[in-house]
Formats: sequence, structure tokens, C-alpha cells
Amino acid sequence: MKPTIVLIHGAFAESASWNGVISRLQSAGYRTIAAGNPLRSLSGDAAAVSDLLATVEGPVVLVGHSYGGAVASNAAVGNENVKALVYVAALAPDKGETTPDLLGKFPGATLGEHLYEVPLGDGTADVYVLPECYHEHFCADVPAEQAALDAVTQRPFSTSALNEASAEPAWKTIPSWFISPEQDRAIPLETFRFMAARANARESVEIPGASHALAVSQPQAVADFILRAAASV
Repeated sequence: MKPTIVLIHGAFAESASWNGVISRLQSAGYRTIAAGNPLRSLSGDAAAVSDLLATVEGPVVLVGHSYGGAVASNAAVGNENVKALVYVAALAPDKGETTPDLLGKFPGATLGEHLYEVPLGDGTADVYVLPECYHEHFCADVPAEQAALDAVTQRPFSTSALNEASAEPAWKTIPSWFISPEQDRAIPLETFRFMAARANARESVEIPGASHALAVSQPQAVADFILRAAASV
């Protein structure tokens, strides 16, 4: 039985960011689900994905992009059907770590300097990438026309999700794979290397010249990598 592949988008993106990957996974005969990530709180987002996973019969390959990797790391805990975790330019926090902890661990990230907040009534805020900076600092290797559309449709990231610490992560017990962009300006390359080594990743590859929007700019490379992980299940 082939596993179901569940994809989790990260901050400043949405489920359609996986479209190029989805079409390739489906062509290879895999059932694929692009989960809606609420981007409201790490524990709440993980619970929403966990509820979705509970409805999937058979083995699962769980894939996260960016902050979606943190969600995957928490959502897979206790689910025996999740057989592989794939991190696509993604965060893999340890227990007690936050997104800022990992982003600041090594130099090189520039995206954080180009964000703005929309205050909410509950004292939190929604965080967005400045549209005029989206192309250069989020998806530099995506065509300008596509980047302009993505800047408009970006999903905001709650400060609650940004600052919430991870629970005990699933990558400590579930095999992991890491595919990372060489020219990521949202998460430093050294951070990906650190996380992959810490998780004892089954495979870790770096894509030369690629930006943080790896699934959009390099869908074939990402799909092929996910398929290698799926073949291990």
C-alpha cells in the first residue's frame, strides 16, 4: 500500500504553493493532501493537522515547508501511521525551541527585517512580508509575475505561533529527510544543516541557487525527494 502524502505549508504562503509538487506526486500514483495550516499557534496548528491525520488510513509521509516543519514535528507525535517526515526548507525545533530561536541561531536570514504587523484585539498581531520585499527575500528564484501574486495571497503568521515553544518533536522517533535551499533568506543554510544533523536525517540535500520558496521554484526536485522518502515506507 502506497502511503498518503500530506503537505503542510508555512507562514506567508498557502496550500496552493504545493501545486507543482502535488501534480508530480499524483502522476506518480500517490494520494496527496495539502493541509490547511491555520498559522495561529503552534499547538493549535499541530492539533488541526493531527485531527486531519487521524482520518487518513494507512501509512503517511508528512511534509512541512518552513514553519510547517514545526507543525509536522508536533502533529505526528503519537500517530503510528506517520512513517516519514520530510522537511522542505523547514524548521525542525526541539522541545522548548521557538521559531526565533532557530532563525537566530546562525547569521544570514534577511526576511525578518522586511516584515510588518497588523495588531489584533487580543493583544497579538498578524505578521506579513512587505509586498515590495517579498520577491527578493522570500522567493528570489520565482518569476517576478508569480512572486507579485504570491505576495498578495500570502497568509499571515500570528505572533502567538511565531513565539510558541515546541513540544517533544516526532523527528526523534520517526525517520526524517531534509531538502534545503542554498540561497534561503528566511532560514539560514547553516540552520538546516544543524537541524538535519541533530535529527540524524536519512538524507539531506541542498539545492544550489534555490530560495526559501523551494516547492514553487523547484517542484520537480522537491517531488523527487519526497518520492524517495515515500519509497522507504
